[in-house]
Amino acid sequence: MPHCPLCESQQTNIYFEDKRQYWQCQTCQLVFVHPDQRVDAEAEKAVYDLHENDPQDLGYRRFLSRMANPILERIEPNSTGLDFGCGPGPALAMMLEEQGHQVALYDHYYYPNKQVLEQQYDFVTATEVIEHLFSPNVVWQVWLDLLKPGGWLGVMTKLVKDVDAFATWHYRHDPTHVVFFSRATFEFLAKRDQLQLEFIGNDVMLLKKGERISRA
Repeated sequence: MPHCPLCESQQTNIYFEDKRQYWQCQTCQLVFVHPDQRVDAEAEKAVYDLHENDPQDLGYRRFLSRMANPILERIEPNSTGLDFGCGPGPALAMMLEEQGHQVALYDHYYYPNKQVLEQQYDFVTATEVIEHLFSPNVVWQVWLDLLKPGGWLGVMTKLVKDVDAFATWHYRHDPTHVVFFSRATFEFLAKRDQLQLEFIGNDVMLLKKGERISRA
């Protein structure tokens, strides 16, 4: 029985099975592919190389505006941010920079500059990233550590609804998608890590890190 890759719970059960075996954590409700059925790094990058993420594409910009607009409404002018998992065409970063913000880039394959992970930011964005993570527990903590007190984390990912919807869900057929979050999973993380959580539409979650409490 595999343990949960997000909260480390041993309480996991089979959720759904076809070509791959999907398990669900009974603690945080994460649904995840059995670790033995993940693709290797070469196959994973081959899929990513097929993505067409042109920063000038108006349709792609409209898609990313679902993240950009709510983030822009919440951050201060001239903020600094990091687009984590930006891919080969960092369109979201460009959109935010056009509004006067500074945005660093990190991507395991395309912008592997780990120096940008050694400072803190007013906001961190991760669009269509979290569902690819083999170790979401590790990366989630990295994201929280990257945020200044009061900073915003923006996550875009499709959410699990129920097992009937999951059975016909196109999202799970991408071989690089290995973890699937639900509203309950984000609510679990927000409560555990003392984050303010907002759901924006069907696939954007904004989480605000608590302000540091000054001690007299």
